[in-house]
Amino acid sequence: MNLAFGHPRIRDLFRIVPVVLSVLCVLPAWSVPAAAQEAAFRQAVAEAAAEDRDLATFYQDQTYRPVWTGESAEHRARRQALVQVLARVGVHGLPADRYDLDGLMSAMAEARSQRDLGQVEVALSQAYLRYARDVQSGVLVPSEVDGDIKREVVRRDTAALMAGLLTDEPARAMRKLPPQSNEYARLLKQKLRLEHLITEGGWGPTVSAEKLRPGDSGPAVISLRNRLIAMGYLARSAAQTYDMRLQQAVQAFQTDHGLEPDGVAGTTTLAALNMPATERLKSVIVAMERERWLSEERGQRHILVNLTDFSARILDNDAVTFATRAVIGKNDQNRRSPEFSDEMEHMVINPTWHVPYSIAVNEYLPQMQRNPGAASHLKLYNRNGREVSRGAVNFGAYNARNFPFAIKQPPSERNALGLVKFMFPNKYNIYLHDTPQKALFDMEKRDFSHGCIRLHQPFDFAYALLARQESDPKAFFQSVLDTGRETYVQLEEHVPVHIIYRTAFTQAQGRPQYRGDVYGRDARIWSALEKAGVSLDAPQG
Repeated sequence: MNLAFGHPRIRDLFRIVPVVLSVLCVLPAWSVPAAAQEAAFRQAVAEAAAEDRDLATFYQDQTYRPVWTGESAEHRARRQALVQVLARVGVHGLPADRYDLDGLMSAMAEARSQRDLGQVEVALSQAYLRYARDVQSGVLVPSEVDGDIKREVVRRDTAALMAGLLTDEPARAMRKLPPQSNEYARLLKQKLRLEHLITEGGWGPTVSAEKLRPGDSGPAVISLRNRLIAMGYLARSAAQTYDMRLQQAVQAFQTDHGLEPDGVAGTTTLAALNMPATERLKSVIVAMERERWLSEERGQRHILVNLTDFSARILDNDAVTFATRAVIGKNDQNRRSPEFSDEMEHMVINPTWHVPYSIAVNEYLPQMQRNPGAASHLKLYNRNGREVSRGAVNFGAYNARNFPFAIKQPPSERNALGLVKFMFPNKYNIYLHDTPQKALFDMEKRDFSHGCIRLHQPFDFAYALLARQESDPKAFFQSVLDTGRETYVQLEEHVPVHIIYRTAFTQAQGRPQYRGDVYGRDARIWSALEKAGVSLDAPQG
């Protein structure tokens, strides 16, 4: 090799916005014999990569041939592609300092020997691998931010990432690294829109009022009108009263923010309206990080439970084909619903409720100690599976450590699980199910369960799942239901289930959606991203 990055005669032209980087000029061969130059380069690469076993193995398998620092057009293209993406990591909400582009540029400019060149070679690979893993699988480790985020993030190994770079056109290889989902692409567009909006001053003055309703007038109504115009919910207008058009704009805003669309700008609606654009931008950046944690294919048909939206949906090829309200785990320790993915395998019609041990000893045992006849709808069973009469039990002799009975509720309309449950067996004992407590679905904020997900329209949900295997899914379901017996119905096609938590998400058609941070998880993720170096780099808006 006869290329020296820092040779006085070099005029490197790296054409890229905002970093000027292009191709590295070819210099006349150094006076040092070629064999000695190559040996010095190989030795430097081996030493620089030694602390990363996988990278060291890759270069060893490559017989220490350069990936980045060679003289060919291919090597120049790789360098240019890498610098291009590192110069624009902020587009993906990644921390620029993590990749030290300025340091890499300086190292390339100051290289004076083949040994220097070998060190630059490894530094470029390390920066590429760091970027590739971050943009593909996320900057953070989910479980380290919040223990209820149970995602096992898939991170491609060094050999696969380097092989992809060697076998593909460099710019195309870089484009393949971020998640390829439609959701990620839409979030990225929304991030860019918000950033532009913030530089233009945001949505303007906030609305100072406690409550505004149709028929009202005055300065606060004008502020409300102007805010909704800036947000795109209302055409330009000089109206000064809370008229029908303003009411419809408020309703549309409420729908997009998970609020009851009553057309009245009350406390929660005004709080959402007055949320700065910068806070919405944080939600979008967090959502992009979360999407990187879900980099694997979701499935052409899949079930999506968004905890912040209190909803469950079936999606087919990115289109919502069924949606229902949901109740999620209460925002209490040990009751919050976890986030994870699995596969739905079967449903149980007329289910028995096997009361979890923690609920049995923490909730029902104290009741039965006070009154042995309490919670009479529940039955006790010994370790042999035989039903035990309550009259034969001295509940005062037991506590949370030695309670020997299983508690079950037989199938019935009063069963805590309702008349059907949907199973994707997992170690967290989480599933979707019916409930007799229908009134809870009328609440705007629906965190009431012990962790499982209750569905507002479980029968219709069952029909949608069974439609793939039954000619008349409703008739089939009702015939099983009418038996009153607990019956397992296998799904011939297992359906991926993703329990997610998104305070910002998109739709295939329509405006971006925003929701409240019901468990405070996104606030913790943003704090962790900030500590990692992510910033908004924009004025308040």
